[in-house]
Amino acid sequence: MSETRLDPAELVLPIFVREGVTEPMPIASMPGVVQHSLDSVKRAVTDAAAAGVGGVMLFGVPETRDATGSCGVDPNGILNVATRVVADEVGDALVVQTDLCLDEFTDHGHCGVLDALGRVDNDATLERYQEMALVQAASGSQLLGLSGMMDGQVAAVREALDGAGFAHTAILAYSAKYASAYYGPFRDAVESTLEGDRRTYQLDPGNRREGLREAMIDIDEGADIVMVKPAGSYLDVLADVAAASEVPVWAYQVSGEYAMIEAAAMHGWIDRRRAVIESVRGIRRAGADAVLTYWATELAGWLREGTD
Repeated sequence: MSETRLDPAELVLPIFVREGVTEPMPIASMPGVVQHSLDSVKRAVTDAAAAGVGGVMLFGVPETRDATGSCGVDPNGILNVATRVVADEVGDALVVQTDLCLDEFTDHGHCGVLDALGRVDNDATLERYQEMALVQAASGSQLLGLSGMMDGQVAAVREALDGAGFAHTAILAYSAKYASAYYGPFRDAVESTLEGDRRTYQLDPGNRREGLREAMIDIDEGADIVMVKPAGSYLDVLADVAAASEVPVWAYQVSGEYAMIEAAAMHGWIDRRRAVIESVRGIRRAGADAVLTYWATELAGWLREGTD
């Protein structure tokens, strides 16, 4: 009688790949999640594919950063190298996806290039995103996750991809990405250098209508998929977008959501498996066609066992 069921193909696994390491490095604030080496990531994506997970979203953790995020546009940068490794390993078995944003690669930790006054320069950042898009697509990314929240980013990247012969590379727009407190563990995972906040370009957590408006703008600009992030605290926005969107709608169950359940479970305060399944099912029930979650491979295994 269940109205909402889960399927492994509706899950996407976020993965961190760190430059210069030879073995997985645990992330203290995300128990069970690691920064992978180029070798260990092969096993992680193979396991995900075997479990029936729909895709993997790759994030790079470079050894060096600079003001303009040069590593992000370098074909030999860690994210682009990792993309080639993963595409060679499982590119025919699941969708290889890459995060397209500068925050992992800049020494100031912001998602864009800064102007002389230290403000994010939207238009200069779009040019950088276009460069990143072409390198990521050439490296084997099948879907680009535009997470920087710059105005016009979807149109700019679509233009660059089409002009360079990558018309079949899909765009996932992080359309309703809120300036959330739930990103803390993720910043540990990518060793973020951010000082201050991103409230000038991410959405105000109190704004419901703006989330829908941003998603509609991205659809008009050519997004193939739109995203609501975080998921759990923004189910109303997710439902609004899902009801209005003509393209698939995804949601990201972010690091803070993961960490809270893991921490409570470690103390014996909640049933871990039931809480994980319920949390993801709630996101699907609100309208998400797919969910990015750090439990993707494990949850897919449970689903295959019939314990959903």
